[in-house]
Amino acid sequence: MSKVPSITLNNGVVMPQLGFGVWQVPDGEAAKAVGTALEAGYRSIDTAAAYDNEKGTGRGLAASGIPREELFVTTKLWNSASETWSRDAVFRAFDTSLSKLNLDYVDLYLIHWPRPMRDDYITILKAFSELNESGRAKAVGVSNFKPAHLSRVIDEVGVVPAANQIELHPQLAQAESRAFHAEHGIATEAWSPLGQGKGLLEVPTVVAIAQKYGRTPAQIVLRWHLQLGNVAIPKSVTPSRIAENIDVFGFELDDEDMTALAALDEGRRLGPDPDTFDWN
Repeated sequence: MSKVPSITLNNGVVMPQLGFGVWQVPDGEAAKAVGTALEAGYRSIDTAAAYDNEKGTGRGLAASGIPREELFVTTKLWNSASETWSRDAVFRAFDTSLSKLNLDYVDLYLIHWPRPMRDDYITILKAFSELNESGRAKAVGVSNFKPAHLSRVIDEVGVVPAANQIELHPQLAQAESRAFHAEHGIATEAWSPLGQGKGLLEVPTVVAIAQKYGRTPAQIVLRWHLQLGNVAIPKSVTPSRIAENIDVFGFELDDEDMTALAALDEGRRLGPDPDTFDWN
Protein backbone atom coordinates (compact mmCIF):
# COMPACT_ATOMS: atom_id res chain seq x y z
CA MET A 1 0.00 0.00 0.00
CA SER A 2 1.19 3.50 -0.80
CA LYS A 3 1.76 5.79 2.18
CA VAL A 4 1.04 8.94 0.17
CA PRO A 5 -2.02 10.89 1.38
CA SER A 6 -4.72 11.86 -1.10
CA ILE A 7 -6.84 14.88 -1.88
CA THR A 8 -10.34 14.85 -3.31
CA LEU A 9 -10.86 16.86 -6.48
CA ASN A 10 -13.96 18.98 -6.98
CA ASN A 11 -15.76 16.20 -8.86
CA GLY A 12 -15.08 13.58 -6.19
CA VAL A 13 -12.09 11.92 -7.87
CA VAL A 14 -9.35 11.02 -5.38
CA MET A 15 -5.78 12.00 -6.29
CA PRO A 16 -2.50 11.23 -4.49
CA GLN A 17 -0.90 14.40 -3.15
CA LEU A 18 2.60 13.33 -4.20
CA GLY A 19 3.21 11.97 -7.68
CA PHE A 20 6.03 11.15 -10.05
CA GLY A 21 6.74 13.36 -13.06
CA VAL A 22 8.46 12.14 -16.23
CA TRP A 23 9.27 15.47 -17.89
CA GLN A 24 12.59 15.21 -19.79
CA VAL A 25 12.72 11.42 -19.31
CA PRO A 26 13.45 9.85 -22.74
CA ASP A 27 10.81 7.41 -23.93
CA GLY A 28 13.30 4.57 -23.86
CA GLU A 29 14.01 5.21 -20.18
CA ALA A 30 10.46 6.03 -19.06
CA ALA A 31 9.34 2.45 -18.42
CA LYS A 32 12.26 1.83 -16.05
CA ALA A 33 11.79 5.17 -14.26
CA VAL A 34 8.06 4.61 -13.84
CA GLY A 35 8.65 1.07 -12.61
CA THR A 36 11.17 2.31 -10.03
CA ALA A 37 8.71 4.96 -8.84
CA LEU A 38 5.87 2.49 -8.50
CA GLU A 39 8.10 0.10 -6.55
CA ALA A 40 8.98 2.99 -4.21
CA GLY A 41 5.30 3.59 -3.46
CA TYR A 42 4.18 6.25 -5.94
CA ARG A 43 0.77 5.65 -7.48
CA SER A 44 0.38 8.91 -9.41
CA ILE A 45 2.29 9.29 -12.68
CA ASP A 46 2.33 12.56 -14.64
CA THR A 47 3.21 12.64 -18.34
CA ALA A 48 2.22 14.69 -21.39
CA ALA A 49 2.00 14.41 -25.15
CA ALA A 50 4.79 16.99 -25.39
CA TYR A 51 7.16 14.87 -23.31
CA ASP A 52 7.14 12.23 -26.08
CA ASN A 53 7.28 9.43 -23.52
CA GLU A 54 3.68 8.29 -23.21
CA LYS A 55 4.54 4.92 -24.78
CA GLY A 56 7.35 4.27 -22.32
CA THR A 57 5.19 5.45 -19.45
CA GLY A 58 2.45 3.05 -20.52
CA ARG A 59 4.91 0.18 -20.68
CA GLY A 60 6.06 0.93 -17.15
CA LEU A 61 2.49 1.03 -15.87
CA ALA A 62 1.62 -2.27 -17.55
CA ALA A 63 4.77 -4.04 -16.38
CA SER A 64 4.14 -3.08 -12.76
CA GLY A 65 1.22 -5.47 -12.38
CA ILE A 66 -0.51 -2.91 -10.15
CA PRO A 67 -4.29 -2.92 -10.69
CA ARG A 68 -5.41 -0.01 -12.85
CA GLU A 69 -7.80 1.26 -10.20
CA GLU A 70 -4.85 1.80 -7.83
CA LEU A 71 -3.06 4.06 -10.30
CA PHE A 72 -3.63 7.75 -11.07
CA VAL A 73 -2.43 8.71 -14.53
CA THR A 74 -2.25 12.28 -15.84
CA THR A 75 -1.43 13.37 -19.36
CA LYS A 76 -1.76 16.67 -21.19
CA LEU A 77 -2.87 18.04 -24.53
CA TRP A 78 0.07 19.74 -26.25
CA ASN A 79 -1.87 22.59 -27.83
CA SER A 80 1.04 24.16 -29.71
CA ALA A 81 0.05 23.48 -33.31
CA SER A 82 -0.12 26.60 -35.43
CA GLU A 83 -3.75 26.02 -36.37
CA THR A 84 -6.62 26.82 -34.03
CA TRP A 85 -7.81 23.76 -32.15
CA SER A 86 -11.25 22.29 -32.84
CA ARG A 87 -13.34 19.83 -30.87
CA ASP A 88 -12.45 17.00 -33.28
CA ALA A 89 -8.74 17.82 -33.08
CA VAL A 90 -8.90 17.59 -29.29
CA PHE A 91 -10.60 14.20 -29.49
CA ARG A 92 -7.98 12.91 -31.93
CA ALA A 93 -5.15 14.10 -29.68
CA PHE A 94 -6.77 12.46 -26.67
CA ASP A 95 -7.23 9.18 -28.54
CA THR A 96 -3.58 9.26 -29.56
CA SER A 97 -2.47 9.72 -25.94
CA LEU A 98 -4.72 6.89 -24.74
CA SER A 99 -3.34 4.60 -27.44
CA LYS A 100 0.27 5.40 -26.57
CA LEU A 101 -0.40 4.86 -22.87
CA ASN A 102 -2.31 1.65 -23.70
CA LEU A 103 -5.11 2.69 -21.33
CA ASP A 104 -8.89 2.83 -21.56
CA TYR A 105 -9.03 6.08 -19.58
CA VAL A 106 -6.85 8.64 -17.82
CA ASP A 107 -7.53 9.95 -14.35
CA LEU A 108 -6.70 13.56 -15.19
CA TYR A 109 -6.41 15.29 -18.58
CA LEU A 110 -4.92 18.78 -18.72
CA ILE A 111 -4.53 21.45 -21.38
CA HIS A 112 -0.81 22.19 -21.32
CA TRP A 113 -0.81 25.99 -21.84
CA PRO A 114 -3.48 28.68 -22.17
CA ARG A 115 -1.94 30.38 -25.24
CA PRO A 116 -4.31 33.36 -24.84
CA MET A 117 -3.12 34.90 -28.10
CA ARG A 118 -4.68 31.92 -29.94
CA ASP A 119 -8.03 32.32 -28.19
CA ASP A 120 -8.90 28.63 -28.41
CA TYR A 121 -8.70 27.31 -24.86
CA ILE A 122 -12.44 27.74 -24.36
CA THR A 123 -13.13 25.45 -27.34
CA ILE A 124 -10.56 22.97 -26.05
CA LEU A 125 -12.02 22.87 -22.55
CA LYS A 126 -15.55 22.43 -23.84
CA ALA A 127 -14.27 19.31 -25.60
CA PHE A 128 -12.57 18.29 -22.35
CA SER A 129 -15.96 18.45 -20.62
CA GLU A 130 -17.28 15.94 -23.13
CA LEU A 131 -14.34 13.64 -22.48
CA ASN A 132 -15.06 13.89 -18.78
CA GLU A 133 -18.74 13.12 -19.26
CA SER A 134 -17.83 10.05 -21.33
CA GLY A 135 -15.72 8.69 -18.45
CA ARG A 136 -12.57 8.43 -20.54
CA ALA A 137 -11.06 11.31 -18.58
CA LYS A 138 -12.12 10.91 -14.97
CA ALA A 139 -11.22 14.54 -14.25
CA VAL A 140 -10.14 17.43 -16.47
CA GLY A 141 -8.17 20.54 -15.72
CA VAL A 142 -5.56 22.98 -16.90
CA SER A 143 -1.88 23.73 -16.64
CA ASN A 144 -0.13 27.09 -16.48
CA PHE A 145 -3.38 29.06 -16.29
CA LYS A 146 -3.44 32.35 -14.42
CA PRO A 147 -6.51 33.54 -12.44
CA ALA A 148 -7.73 35.65 -15.39
CA HIS A 149 -7.65 32.61 -17.67
CA LEU A 150 -9.44 30.51 -15.06
CA SER A 151 -12.14 33.12 -14.55
CA ARG A 152 -12.91 33.08 -18.24
CA VAL A 153 -13.09 29.28 -18.27
CA ILE A 154 -15.50 29.23 -15.34
CA ASP A 155 -17.69 31.93 -16.92
CA GLU A 156 -17.75 30.64 -20.50
CA VAL A 157 -17.43 26.86 -20.13
CA GLY A 158 -19.49 26.69 -16.96
CA VAL A 159 -17.12 24.13 -15.44
CA VAL A 160 -14.51 24.63 -12.72
CA PRO A 161 -11.28 22.83 -13.66
CA ALA A 162 -10.38 20.06 -11.24
CA ALA A 163 -6.73 21.08 -11.06
CA ASN A 164 -4.26 23.67 -12.28
CA GLN A 165 -0.68 22.49 -12.67
CA ILE A 166 1.66 25.48 -12.41
CA GLU A 167 5.30 26.25 -11.78
CA LEU A 168 5.47 26.47 -8.01
CA HIS A 169 8.33 26.31 -5.51
CA PRO A 170 9.46 28.47 -2.56
CA GLN A 171 11.06 31.03 -4.89
CA LEU A 172 7.81 31.26 -6.88
CA ALA A 173 5.10 30.63 -4.30
CA GLN A 174 2.18 31.74 -6.51
CA ALA A 175 0.12 33.13 -3.62
CA GLU A 176 -2.44 34.80 -5.91
CA SER A 177 -3.08 31.63 -7.88
CA ARG A 178 -3.23 29.45 -4.77
CA ALA A 179 -5.78 31.80 -3.21
CA PHE A 180 -7.90 31.76 -6.38
CA HIS A 181 -7.74 27.97 -6.50
CA ALA A 182 -8.77 27.67 -2.86
CA GLU A 183 -11.71 30.02 -3.40
CA HIS A 184 -13.00 28.02 -6.36
CA GLY A 185 -12.17 24.47 -5.29
CA ILE A 186 -9.35 23.93 -7.80
CA ALA A 187 -6.45 21.70 -6.73
CA THR A 188 -3.04 23.37 -6.93
CA GLU A 189 -0.46 21.10 -8.51
CA ALA A 190 3.21 22.10 -8.61
CA TRP A 191 5.53 21.39 -11.50
CA SER A 192 9.23 21.96 -10.92
CA PRO A 193 8.43 21.68 -7.19
CA LEU A 194 12.17 21.52 -6.40
CA GLY A 195 13.14 24.43 -8.61
CA GLN A 196 14.71 22.29 -11.36
CA GLY A 197 17.96 21.97 -9.44
CA LYS A 198 18.78 25.60 -10.20
CA GLY A 199 19.96 26.70 -6.80
CA LEU A 200 16.91 26.35 -4.56
CA LEU A 201 18.26 23.30 -2.75
CA GLU A 202 21.51 25.16 -1.95
CA VAL A 203 19.79 28.20 -0.44
CA PRO A 204 21.14 28.59 3.15
CA THR A 205 17.64 28.74 4.67
CA VAL A 206 16.66 25.44 3.04
CA VAL A 207 19.96 23.81 3.97
CA ALA A 208 19.67 24.96 7.61
CA ILE A 209 16.12 23.61 7.96
CA ALA A 210 17.23 20.32 6.42
CA GLN A 211 20.01 20.03 8.99
CA LYS A 212 17.55 20.80 11.77
CA TYR A 213 15.36 17.82 10.84
CA GLY A 214 18.11 15.49 9.65
CA ARG A 215 16.57 15.52 6.18
CA THR A 216 17.69 16.49 2.70
CA PRO A 217 16.88 19.91 1.22
CA ALA A 218 14.62 18.23 -1.35
CA GLN A 219 12.63 16.54 1.41
CA ILE A 220 12.20 19.88 3.18
CA VAL A 221 10.86 21.57 0.05
CA LEU A 222 8.47 18.70 -0.72
CA ARG A 223 7.25 18.77 2.88
CA TRP A 224 6.58 22.52 2.45
CA HIS A 225 4.41 21.74 -0.57
CA LEU A 226 2.44 19.08 1.24
CA GLN A 227 1.78 21.26 4.29
CA LEU A 228 0.55 24.07 2.04
CA GLY A 229 -1.90 21.61 0.50
CA ASN A 230 -0.20 21.50 -2.90
CA VAL A 231 0.03 18.41 -5.04
CA ALA A 232 3.68 17.92 -6.04
CA ILE A 233 5.19 15.86 -8.85
CA PRO A 234 8.99 15.70 -8.43
CA LYS A 235 10.98 14.12 -11.26
CA SER A 236 14.15 12.03 -11.08
CA VAL A 237 15.61 9.02 -12.85
CA THR A 238 17.97 8.23 -9.96
CA PRO A 239 16.51 5.39 -7.83
CA SER A 240 17.89 6.77 -4.56
CA ARG A 241 16.36 10.19 -5.20
CA ILE A 242 13.06 8.68 -6.33
CA ALA A 243 12.92 6.88 -2.96
CA GLU A 244 14.11 9.98 -1.08
CA ASN A 245 11.39 12.18 -2.58
CA ILE A 246 8.59 9.95 -1.31
CA ASP A 247 10.09 9.65 2.18
CA VAL A 248 8.53 12.88 3.45
CA PHE A 249 5.82 11.67 5.80
CA GLY A 250 7.69 11.03 9.03
CA PHE A 251 8.10 14.64 10.10
CA GLU A 252 6.39 18.03 9.98
CA LEU A 253 7.79 21.53 9.55
CA ASP A 254 6.94 23.95 12.35
CA ASP A 255 5.39 27.37 11.77
CA GLU A 256 8.76 29.12 12.03
CA ASP A 257 10.19 26.98 9.24
CA MET A 258 7.13 27.45 7.02
CA THR A 259 7.47 31.22 7.50
CA ALA A 260 11.18 31.12 6.67
CA LEU A 261 10.51 29.20 3.47
CA ALA A 262 7.71 31.60 2.53
CA ALA A 263 10.21 34.45 2.80
CA LEU A 264 12.19 32.95 -0.10
CA ASP A 265 9.50 33.96 -2.60
CA GLU A 266 11.02 36.19 -5.28
CA GLY A 267 8.28 35.83 -7.87
CA ARG A 268 10.97 34.49 -10.19
CA ARG A 269 9.94 32.10 -12.94
CA LEU A 270 12.23 29.39 -14.26
CA GLY A 271 9.78 28.64 -17.06
CA PRO A 272 7.94 30.91 -19.50
CA ASP A 273 5.16 33.37 -18.73
CA PRO A 274 1.78 31.79 -19.58
CA ASP A 275 0.50 35.11 -20.92
CA THR A 276 3.08 35.18 -23.71
CA PHE A 277 4.19 31.56 -24.24
CA ASP A 278 3.29 30.27 -27.71
CA TRP A 279 5.93 27.71 -28.63
CA ASN A 280 5.09 25.76 -31.80
